[in-house]
Amino acid sequence: MNFISRFKLAGAVFAGAALMGAPAMAIDSLSIMAPASPGGGWDQTARTIQATLQNEGLVSNIQVENVAGAGGTIGLQQFINQSAGDPTATIIGGYVMVGAVIANDSPVGLDDITPLARLTGEYEIVVVPADSPIQNADDLAEMLRNDPGSVTWAGGSAGGVDHIAAGMFAKAAGVDPALINYIPYSGGGEALAAILGGQVTAGVSGYGEFAAQIEAGELRPIGITAPERQEYTDAPTFVEQGYEVDVQNWRMIAAAPDITDEEKAELVDLIQTMAGSQAWNDELQTRGWVNTYMDGPAFEEYLTNAIASTTAILQELGISE
Repeated sequence: MNFISRFKLAGAVFAGAALMGAPAMAIDSLSIMAPASPGGGWDQTARTIQATLQNEGLVSNIQVENVAGAGGTIGLQQFINQSAGDPTATIIGGYVMVGAVIANDSPVGLDDITPLARLTGEYEIVVVPADSPIQNADDLAEMLRNDPGSVTWAGGSAGGVDHIAAGMFAKAAGVDPALINYIPYSGGGEALAAILGGQVTAGVSGYGEFAAQIEAGELRPIGITAPERQEYTDAPTFVEQGYEVDVQNWRMIAAAPDITDEEKAELVDLIQTMAGSQAWNDELQTRGWVNTYMDGPAFEEYLTNAIASTTAILQELGISE
């Protein structure tokens, strides 16, 4: 049995267990804030949750709201101020937001909301326009060594996983990460337009944000930040090209502050049931997302450790003090 078959079987078993053990859902409406512009990973995650919950008959009325800016910290602050105590309000976040809170010295952080679950993981991919002279990681590394500032990178917010991946590649190529010319965009759609328009040298994001353009031949993948090749793409890894760049983005869903333990438990039950459904796991496979579901105390501990480790990484890469 191959990986995909095992993955589908595990999802089906998990779904059956969740559906049998979960209490009847009393949640009939839900709001999901995607703290970024339409088209990016958080927006895609929010709308995939929306579609799955509705199609599975778990929640009938779901609204998605986009609030872009500063790596999600503008939306995060708005969410905290406007949704405290509201058990129907949720927000998407993840590794990018962890870094953005640190890099932007945000007045609010992930400890101000109610974490529910980690949902997915996704490796980063670096792409260039199809007509770029850059063919592989060695070409990109050579350009960086010759003139780091001449290589412009389009990605998500400053301090996020895109920025970290670009900095890790520079370091692996023997270039000071603090010298990279990184241009942050508030949404995947804006970054994609800049890459396709030749306004930047390279783009870095999750595979799902570039998949259609890669398949159409409009973008060339230079490398993926996985330790080994992935079944959903022919892109070579940076590791196999001699550059130790291994980093995975992850995304989470959280609830508003000041909800009750009972309200939190009901939301966790809902998300757990969704994460075990076949519909959700089919979407993950299509998008190149990995089911990394985790909730409860284990996820809270993971989040605490992620904040500490990301702080150290950003300092090492010269992205924050």
